[in-house]
Amino acid sequence: MNEPASPPQSSRAPLLEIQDLHKTFYLEQQRVDILKGIHLTIHRQEMISIIGASGAGKSTLLHIMGTLDKPTQGLLTYEGQQLLGMTESALADFRNRRLGFVFQFHHLLPEFTALENTYLPALIQRQPKDASREAAKALLEEVGLSHRMHHKPGELSGGEQQRIAVARALIRNPDLVLADEPTGNLDSHTGDSLFTMLRNLNQRRGTAFVIVTHNEKLSAQSDRLIHLEDGVITEDRAL
Repeated sequence: MNEPASPPQSSRAPLLEIQDLHKTFYLEQQRVDILKGIHLTIHRQEMISIIGASGAGKSTLLHIMGTLDKPTQGLLTYEGQQLLGMTESALADFRNRRLGFVFQFHHLLPEFTALENTYLPALIQRQPKDASREAAKALLEEVGLSHRMHHKPGELSGGEQQRIAVARALIRNPDLVLADEPTGNLDSHTGDSLFTMLRNLNQRRGTAFVIVTHNEKLSAQSDRLIHLEDGVITEDRAL
């Protein structure tokens, strides 16, 4: 049996703390344990990569971190506030204000321009349109797409679309961005460029990132590497 790894110490302030997290499914009356007692602390301004084989529980763990899924057992604490007892509407508000999400597929709305896709989450939260639009312009410039802001997704490359998805994730200035295989649908060169951009954003903006990836070469750019195997953290080390 794999023994849980001891996490490295960090001087950064704790942002998200996970204690004794379990996730169990029942498939045709067969019990399937996806996560088996995860203990993990994410610190402010930190960039963490989570690696592991397909089926190890990486995406499930990320979705629980983002309150998109609930564990069978355990505690999820954000800056001292226990999240799992909150109502669905309170959780939705928390996600919109404090978290950003990037997935393998960009999920951009095809009828909207890059600029509109970027500031749409701010409008949904009833933020002033003019201020949201200006913030979106600044973000698109930051991710290298100021010259493409009026193009629609169908007119952009896969790498450009994913950069817009990153800008959209940052529009509310979240404390933490959760990214699930953000380079998984890109060629190696474009994926390398995107991952480097994420690292630069982390260092420049101070936004914490947790990135699920199969690419161990890219994960070496992070502050910490977490290896998940059969629902257990087998390694948690500083890089």
